[in-house]
Amino acid sequence: MAGQSLLNHSDTCATVENCTQVTWFLLQGLTEQRGLKGTLFVLFLFVYSITLVGNLGMIILIHTEPQLHTPMYFFLSLLSFTDASLSTTNTPRLMENCITSGQSISFAGCVVQMALMLLQGTAEFLLLAIMAYDRFVAICHPLLYHTIMSHRLRVQLVAATYTASAASSALLTGYVFKLPYCGSNVINHYFCDIPPVLQLACTDTAEVETIISSSSALIFFFTITIILVSYAYILVTVCRMHSLEAQSKALSTCASHLTVICLLYGTVIFMYTQPSSRNSVGQNKVVSVLYSVIIPMLNPLIYSLRNKDVKSALKRRYLSKLPS
Repeated sequence: MAGQSLLNHSDTCATVENCTQVTWFLLQGLTEQRGLKGTLFVLFLFVYSITLVGNLGMIILIHTEPQLHTPMYFFLSLLSFTDASLSTTNTPRLMENCITSGQSISFAGCVVQMALMLLQGTAEFLLLAIMAYDRFVAICHPLLYHTIMSHRLRVQLVAATYTASAASSALLTGYVFKLPYCGSNVINHYFCDIPPVLQLACTDTAEVETIISSSSALIFFFTITIILVSYAYILVTVCRMHSLEAQSKALSTCASHLTVICLLYGTVIFMYTQPSSRNSVGQNKVVSVLYSVIIPMLNPLIYSLRNKDVKSALKRRYLSKLPS
C-alpha cells in the first residue's frame, strides 16, 4: 500500500518534450555498506528458504490432510500462496543486490514488479478480512457454519479478492507509469516501490499521489472495518459463553489470525503515521523488508506453533514416519 507524502522532481527537465524517456532503472539496494552486504545476503537467503519451505509446506499439508479440509484452512492455504509469491517477487532481487554494487531493471520489468507487489499486497489484506469473517461465522453461527461458508461462497470470495486486487494493481501501476520519466533513473530502494519511483517523474505528481492515497486508504479502512466488526461480534459471543473451556477454545481458533493481523497492520500503521521529518528513506526500506520479506516467513510459523489442528496434522504426517 502507498499513502505517504511523495516528492516529485518537476524541475528535472526544462520541458518534458526535450527529454528522452527512461528505458531502464538502477536500484540502489538496501545499503551501501559493503561489509554488511555479505551478512545480509546470508540472512535473506535463510529467510527466503524458510519462507518457501514454510508456506509451500503449509499448502501441501492443508491439501493432503482431511482434518484441514475446512473453509478456514482453505483461506489459509491462499494466504500462504500469497506470502510465497510476495516474497519471491522481490527477495531474490534483494539478495542479488546484496552481492552487486547496483542492479539494473528494465522499464517493463519495473512495471511488472510494482504490479505484482501491489496485487499480492492487496490480496493479503483482503484475505485477512475474509478470514476474520470466517471466524465470525464459525463462532457466532456454528450450526450454520458449513452452510454459510459453502464451496460456492468461498470461490466467489476468492474470485472477488483477486479481481479487486488485480484491478487496484492495474489502476495504480497504470497511473504511476503513465507519467514521463526522463531525468534520473536511479531508484533509491531495493525494488520498484511507488514513492521512490514517483520521485523520478519529470512532471507534477500531485494528482497521482491523491489517487494512490485514496485507493490505499479505501483498501485499508475497508479491510480493517470488516476485521474489527467481526471480532467485536466474536468478543460479545465469547463473553456470553458460560463455559471457560468453550471460551478458551473459541479464542484459540482466533489467536493465530489475530497475531498475523497485528503484525501486518501494525507495520503499515507505523510506516504511514510517522511525521514526514522522521519518515526517512532508510526507515522506509527497513519497514518494507519487514512487510515483504520477514512477515511472509513468520505467517506459517505462527499458524504452525499456535494452532492445535496444524500441530496435530504435522505430527501425524511427519513424526509418525520417523523410525521408533
